[in-house]
Amino acid sequence: MSTKSLTGASITAVILSILQNGDSYGYDIISQVRERSGSQIEWKAGSLYPVMHRMQTNGWIEDYWLEPEGERRRRYYRITEKGRTALAQERQKWMMFHNILVGLWGDTGPVPEAS
Repeated sequence: MSTKSLTGASITAVILSILQNGDSYGYDIISQVRERSGSQIEWKAGSLYPVMHRMQTNGWIEDYWLEPEGERRRRYYRITEKGRTALAQERQKWMMFHNILVGLWGDTGPVPEAS
């Protein structure tokens, strides 16, 4: 599985995690992911917005418009209670997957850098 595949598989949990820390808008979410991942994950708006639309349809996030003084109007997103439940479930799945991999690999020491 490529890094891109792992990123795609985790996009919902990542977005919900960011919104759990506070409301945000699309470009800011992309920037936070880039910063928090040490530039290892670089999302484009074209990847983000379809996922966020699906998350809204599921009732996990909701949006509202805000026009900060001196700035242009932006669509902000916030996590809902249903989204918090979904995030807890996603975290549980990822931790289970992590534990399975650790069990399969055993203690092999430091992981070499990929080339």
